[in-house]
Amino acid sequence: MKPAPSKQQLNLGFKELKARQRRERDGYSESVALRVHRAISWLGRAEQERTDPDARFVYIWIAFNAAYASAAPDPDMTERRAFRGFLKNLLELDTGGRLGHLVWNEFAGSIRVLLDNRFVFQDFWNHQVGKLSAAEWNGRFRASRRAAHDALARNNTLNVLVIVFGRIYVLRNQVMHGGATWNSSANRSQVRDCAGFLGKVVPAIIEIMMEHPQHDWGPAAYPVVESKS
Repeated sequence: MKPAPSKQQLNLGFKELKARQRRERDGYSESVALRVHRAISWLGRAEQERTDPDARFVYIWIAFNAAYASAAPDPDMTERRAFRGFLKNLLELDTGGRLGHLVWNEFAGSIRVLLDNRFVFQDFWNHQVGKLSAAEWNGRFRASRRAAHDALARNNTLNVLVIVFGRIYVLRNQVMHGGATWNSSANRSQVRDCAGFLGKVVPAIIEIMMEHPQHDWGPAAYPVVESKS
């Protein structure tokens, strides 16, 4: 069993992570250095949004994507499988048990609410545009909820995180592709809960990557290219 994380580990933010990154960056691989640098910059911007959950969600998702995205993704890999591989690596490297603590202690209640929310389930929206019948989307939603609650019952942190990030990804698509109104009352709870969850998980992800500076996460997306004078 992994030891319980310290309060310091659970309350990391831009200031603490940036200070550590400046101390240690010379020992990072090129990929980790670029991922961490970018992710911390967007985390800092997200932390400035104290009264706008929509903006906070957008910025914190960009911070996550900066840490996660690869320049050479497997063309045959679905987003769900890519999330699973990334999160599996993080959990194996998370000797401090931060991600598990966040799932089972700090966000257990809001995760259960999110998993039961049809508005962050893609097949609900597929039904709305006529791609699925009511019976089809309802059947898939029930099956997904059973899988989620089974993962919760079995304390399967990886499966819970994969399902949660799948739901957050639906919200990400809604917001990023203009499928939601800014400050809309229709999606307040999921925007607020997802922003709060990512606001704790993303700093933990960044710190785990910093603790394993030579781990192979693949080449970072959009590498820095020096402009020619």
